[in-house]
Amino acid sequence: MITIENVLYTGKTRTTGGRDGSARSSDEQLVVKLSPPGSVHAGTNPEQLFAAGWSACFIGAMGLAAGKRKLHLPADTVVDAEVDLGMTGDAYFLQARLNISLPGLDPELARLIVDEAHQTCPYSKATRGNINVALTVV
Repeated sequence: MITIENVLYTGKTRTTGGRDGSARSSDEQLVVKLSPPGSVHAGTNPEQLFAAGWSACFIGAMGLAAGKRKLHLPADTVVDAEVDLGMTGDAYFLQARLNISLPGLDPELARLIVDEAHQTCPYSKATRGNINVALTVV
């Protein structure tokens, strides 16, 4: 396990009520109601929050990979993240798909940027070897 030598930022939240509760960041920039997936109640769920965080971080990692090549990501770069909650036997698991659009980039270059981002993105590192992840350049 890697030990962080220099903490750059710590996200702090407080969640009450689990999937039927709410979450709030310490700076109150994030205040959300929570509800189980598929619920008719107002609120998001942990899978959506994870997908949003991962896709945002992944775009940042792609920006770094593009910058190493003296390129900028296209302004209309998009990552559509899908995080599945499922079961195998009695155990819950996650799996994910990142569908990445880098309009105007050569497909081979886009794939190189995506692959490098997947090696450097902290969310990708955290999930590597733990859940099934599919990366598709669309």
